[in-house]
Order: sequence, then C-alpha cells, then structure tokens
Amino acid sequence: MCPDVKPVERDLDGLRVALVLGTSGGGVGRHVRSVAAGLTARGARVLVCGPAATEELFSFTSAGARFAAVDLADRPRPARDARAVARLRRLLRHADVVHAHGLRAGALAVAAGVRPAVGPLRIGRGRTPLAVTLHNAVLAGGRTAAVYGLLERVVARGADAVLGVSPDLEERMRSLGARRVQAAFVPAPPPRSSPGPAVRPDVRARLGVGDRPLVLAVGRLAEQKGLSTLLDAAAGWARRDPVPLVAVAGDGPLEDDLAARIAAEDLPVRLLGRRSDVPDLLAAADVAVVPSVWEGQPLIVQEIMRAGRPLVATRVGGIPAMVGASARGQAAGSPLQGPESDAALLVPPGDAAALERAVNRVLDDAALAVRLGTAGALRAAALPSEADAVEQLAVLYRALR
Repeated sequence: MCPDVKPVERDLDGLRVALVLGTSGGGVGRHVRSVAAGLTARGARVLVCGPAATEELFSFTSAGARFAAVDLADRPRPARDARAVARLRRLLRHADVVHAHGLRAGALAVAAGVRPAVGPLRIGRGRTPLAVTLHNAVLAGGRTAAVYGLLERVVARGADAVLGVSPDLEERMRSLGARRVQAAFVPAPPPRSSPGPAVRPDVRARLGVGDRPLVLAVGRLAEQKGLSTLLDAAAGWARRDPVPLVAVAGDGPLEDDLAARIAAEDLPVRLLGRRSDVPDLLAAADVAVVPSVWEGQPLIVQEIMRAGRPLVATRVGGIPAMVGASARGQAAGSPLQGPESDAALLVPPGDAAALERAVNRVLDDAALAVRLGTAGALRAAALPSEADAVEQLAVLYRALR
C-alpha cells in the first residue's frame, strides 16, 4: 500500500446491515452498490434485498455484499407485495439495522415488521431500527397519488429516520410527523479515468457533428426527465446557423414516442440509446442540459460539473443546492446548501422558451461557457464524496441502535 493512502478504518466490524431497494435501472442502484461497498470495507456484514434484475445490473455481491432476491414490484400489486413482505420478514430478522431506499421499499420494510409504527398505524412487532432514503418525489395525480400519499405516511410514522435527497422531500416528511429527518448524501462514483485530449474530436467525428454545436442530455427516457420540453426547445435551436445537434443518451419507455416525434417534425435530435461512454460524450459536448420535471441529487448533474462542462438545468428538487444556487424553501442547514453560484444556468421546469434562451446564451458566449464549466468543476469538488456518504450512514446507524 502506498504510504500516502490512509487505510479504511474497520469500525463497523460485526454490524449486520440490510439494504432494501426496489426496481432500479440507474441512480438508486448505483448508490446502493456504492454504500454496500463502503460499509463492507468498514467491516459491516451487508445484505442487499431487491429484485433479481438489480443484482444483474449492479452486482452487489462483487462489492462484498450478500444478495437476496425479493420481488419488489415497481408499483402497488397486493398479492406480490404480500409475498415480498413475508420474504423480507424472514430476511431482515437478524439485521442490526435496516436501510430501505425508495418509498415503496421503505413502506414494505415497515410492513415487514422491522419496527412497530406509532399512532394508528400499528405495523409489525420487530425492534430492528429502520432508516429510509427517499430518492424521488410523488409526481403522479389522482388515485395513484392517493396510494403513494398513504405510503408516505407509513414511512413517516414507521421509520426511525428518513433521509431525503432534496429539501422538498425533507420538508414533506417533517410535515407528516417523521421522527428524524435529514439530508441524504448521494454522490456520483469517481470516474474510472479522465478522457484524453483526443476523445473530443474522435467522439464528434463518430457522431458526425462537424463544426455544429453539440447539446447533450443524459437520462432515462421517461416523463420525469422533461424530454418533451427538450424537443420543444430543439425546434427553436433548429433556426440557428449552424443548427446544433441535440444528442440524448439513455433508453426507456418513451423511446418510440420520442423517435416518432423527432422524425415527424424533422428535429435536430438524435437518440443514442443507453451508453457506457458518458464521460466521453460530455467531453465532446458544448453544453449539457437537464430539463427534468423533478430531480433529487442526479448523478448526471455531478458528472457534468465534474467534467467541467457548462450546465443548463431546471430549478427543481435538489438541483439548486447541488449547483450552489439559493432555492426557495431550501432546508436550513442542509449540507448541500450553498450561496449563489455560477455553476449552472437554471430555468423553470416545462418552460421550453427559457431552456432555449439559456442554451443560446451559452452557445453565443464562449466566456460564459468557460465560466460555467470552471465554476461547476469547483462546485463538484466541494460536494460530498462516497466516503462522506458512508460516514454519514455509519454515524446514523450507531445513533439508531
């Protein structure tokens, strides 16, 4: 071992931690894997419980954890949920601490009897402490919203601690009477390597960009990501000379609908599909956009800033705190809270005209683009690291026992 590398302190020896997650194809699964690896390195005995597909995608066992498949559906399904609760009850009974990630995973962990809820919701008889990290806001309406509202109350009353990835989620849990609420750290994993100087021209050549500006978006092709707004803005960018290429990396349920609209309206947008070379794409981009309806602490925002690329994003959820901008209603004392910052241009969600104008500003002002990229890289360096996230949880777990 190099003399300047500090060994990881194995201060969690013997602590049995169960991590529970539901269906995940991205950020939540990557975060749970990172946490599992960090806790294991500090001596904890980690069990991850979740759908079999999550182990295939994220390989928790290669991070040192044990894995147990649990059929946690992506939406309420009474019969499957009952079977999942019964299996969780068996799997979690020997844990010292249970930490569920996501609203449904948290509610099912409460229902499994990890710890009795207080008040009228008497669920379970166990005494194992339960923490729940909420990674997403409830965006649905109607009957679905009512169901998820009930799950929120179950988590608020049944969990010993609730962590939120954005100030609005923290405030929601406080309003529902949660006993202990705090901000969650969800850092992006460190890059495996930095793209070399040849990457930018190589990627741009493969994409056929030439001298055109390259506008990059990365994310799941789903309603939350605000891609219809992005396409609306792209129609405006099509009037520029030269016309920018808008590249979208990711896959998801809206892929066919988006492709059909792009073709019908002859938009300057290319769907790249799911990619493993996002750092290279960022190196090739002139500006990165995150047009989401809501986000917590999206890993892609951290990756964009870390890469020193100019960022245009929506002022939603945890994004303002991540980039150091003030946000109305932001929780006082949040570890991610910061002063006004130049790390991004923020626009309202769903406002295609504002998104179009902000990107035009970056493309038309080279000094602004450099300033945004530099400020973003500095901001990214100040955000919590994976080690900080594990330390936060180690402190929390000790307090709950």
